[in-house]
This record gives sequence, C-alpha cells and structure tokens, in this order.
Amino acid sequence: MSSRYEKMKYQRCGRSGLQLPRISLGLWQNFGDGASQQTARELILRAFDLGITHFDLANNYGPPPGTAESNFGRILKADLGPHRDEVIISTKAGYTMWDGPYGDWGSRKYLLSSLDQSLKRMDLEYVDIFYHHRPDPNTPLEESLGALDHAVRQGKALYAGISNYRPKETRQAAAILRKLGTPCLIHQPRYNMFDRWIEDGLTGVLEKEGIGCIVFSPLAQGQLTDRYLKEIPKDSRAGRGAAGARTLHGPELEQNLPAIRALNAVAVKRGQPLAEMALAWVLRLPAVTSALVGASSIAQLESNVKALDNLSFSKEELAEIRGILRSAKASVKLPGRKQGDLRKEKPEAAPQDKGKRGISVAGGK
Repeated sequence: MSSRYEKMKYQRCGRSGLQLPRISLGLWQNFGDGASQQTARELILRAFDLGITHFDLANNYGPPPGTAESNFGRILKADLGPHRDEVIISTKAGYTMWDGPYGDWGSRKYLLSSLDQSLKRMDLEYVDIFYHHRPDPNTPLEESLGALDHAVRQGKALYAGISNYRPKETRQAAAILRKLGTPCLIHQPRYNMFDRWIEDGLTGVLEKEGIGCIVFSPLAQGQLTDRYLKEIPKDSRAGRGAAGARTLHGPELEQNLPAIRALNAVAVKRGQPLAEMALAWVLRLPAVTSALVGASSIAQLESNVKALDNLSFSKEELAEIRGILRSAKASVKLPGRKQGDLRKEKPEAAPQDKGKRGISVAGGK
C-alpha cells in the first residue's frame, strides 16, 4: 500500500460509504490554457502523492471554458491512468457554457449535454460526482435533479451533487433525489471566515439529510493568506483588477485588512501561517467533509495540506476569532445577516474572453 494514504486524513461523505480527503484540489483558475501545463501537471501529481485523491472541475473552468477539463484529461491519461480507481473526479454544469438557450442554467438538455461534453474532454467513461452548479429559478428542481439521476443510471456518474443551493432548496433536492433512488451525496457551497452563510441553516440541513459538504474558497480567494498582510501587490489579481477576481476587489480587500492582520496574529500564536489556520477553521465544523484549495505552486499545496497537522481550536481561540469577525466591516458575511440570492451570483464562473464563451461538443476550442 502506498504511503500517500497514510499521510492524508479522510472523512466519510455524509452517510455514504465514500471517503474524501480533508483537502481536495480544485481546478478552477490554474489549469486552463493560459496556465503553465508543466506546473499544472506537477501540481496534480504532487497532490496525488500527498494523498489528495479528489480533483474537482466544472464544464466552464479554464480559461477559456472547458480547457481545465481537457488539460486534466491529458494529465490523467499520461500519468495517472493506472490509478483511475484511486481518484474521485467531479464536474459540474449550471453556468453559461455555450450560446443559445440550451447552454446555461438547469434544463435536462443542458445538464446531460454538458456532461457528455465533459466526458469527451477528459476522455472518461464516467465521473465520480456530477453536480448541478446552481439552482435554476426558471426550471423545476424535479427536472434538474432528474437529469442528475439519469446520469447516474446511465453510468456516466457514480454520485449526484448540488452546489450553491440554499437550505430550503437543499431540503427539496434531497427529498427529490431520495425519491428517485439516487441520494444526494454532497453539497458544494462557498465558505470561509469572511463568508459564513452556511452556518445559517445549511449545515443543519446537511447533517439531518446525511449529505456531505465540500467548501470552496476557504481562503477567500487568497485574502486569508500572508499575501496581503502588508499591502495589495500590484501583480495580484486584486491589484490588477483581473477578470478572474470577480469576488475579490481592491476596496473590499482594503476594508478587510485590519481583520486579516488580527487573524494572522491568532495564527502566529497557534504556530500556523494564516492560510493553514483558515483551512483548519472551516474543517472544524462536523458537517464539512473537505475543503477545496486552488494552489498555484507546490509550496502552496504542501502548506495547505500541512493545515491538517493542527485542526483543533481552544474555546479561547474560537472566541477571539469570532470577536475579530464580528468587529469587522460589513464585507464580512456573518450568520444572521441577510444574504444575497446566489442564483444571481457567479462565484465560480471562469474568466471568459468575448467571443469565447464555450466550446464545441467535440471539445475543440
């Protein structure tokens, strides 16, 4: 047995028999055609060596959209082919992928067509988890979730998941999928110290329904790291105002800097870098199965995994962190504060160039 499985901590996903690594690798930003393919390959292989067995994608990850899946598929075939049964690969559909009325949201046609495209791009017969990426206000949940059930029955996905669903929608989705005979395995919401909306009812629903939870943006797109402790670097996404920084803007970051520095002081006392403490903090909740990280270097990836060395918090530490967040500006979303409608947001929409909104069914650019 490889030592990689002795290094990583794994946790059962809800009431299922599937175990996920506490740290999983998300391929949103750094695996498209604009990224170094050598670095992408090294990150994926190093992640696997560290025991990260779960790789998370979506149809629109890149940029341009679709290229993260294509590039991952090539790496998987060239380097990890013999290990396919040792990894969990997920993909999603729900955001704009191609022109016309059938390339977005949650219709049966869009979801199943998108999954077929994803499988072609990755050269796979099936994915382990297929998600509906966001609820569609104009399509019945029964149709969207029925498409997930159909994908599982076709053998094109092993499990069904949802992302960005609110508590009420999650309860409804769980009931629909249970009735269809394909239980909802997992929910993927955004969660970090600056965005704690899932504590306002969602985690309770997930625990009651036996659904796992894998959180994205646990480092608040880099805010909860040492990168911004002194200033906003001009070469950072926030500093450049890059298209990929949709939810990370200079003014918001400036507003959060006092809280970031105060949180860093707590991390220093714990003997951890801020990023490691932030990951440990999201993993403290019993409902959270895994945290998705989007590392751009081997050093970042290894540091993220090192967070698992210290996952415990004292009551005093939690109280100090809670106090820092409660005294922060309004940009910190605390439980109990009114949240925006996620159906109107695009938290994980990949950067797109005009005229390059999607790719063909065959997987070409």
